[in-house]
Amino acid sequence: MRLDPTLGAEIKKTRPCLVLTTNVLNEHRRTVVVIPLSSSPNASPPLLIPVVCGGRSAVAVIDQIRAVAKERLHQRLGSLSAQHLKAIEDGLRMILEL
Repeated sequence: MRLDPTLGAEIKKTRPCLVLTTNVLNEHRRTVVVIPLSSSPNASPPLLIPVVCGGRSAVAVIDQIRAVAKERLHQRLGSLSAQHLKAIEDGLRMILEL
């Protein structure tokens, strides 16, 4: 997903992202809610959650959650395991105090 242009400390460049919104919502909206993934930093929950994306280790950068236009999407790489999704859900609950 192309995340540029960005401002300030927003995560940049083209990178894989986890789409969080449901398929029903995705069919009716022109945007999707995503969490960018990064291959560089080490995991540091609750902000950086370790995941496997397309067979490669990465971290979900939880505090960079955002809505983006569907036009930014390039291709589907796969899906995350239930264990990784649970860890992301727990991270979101912590940083958003839900």
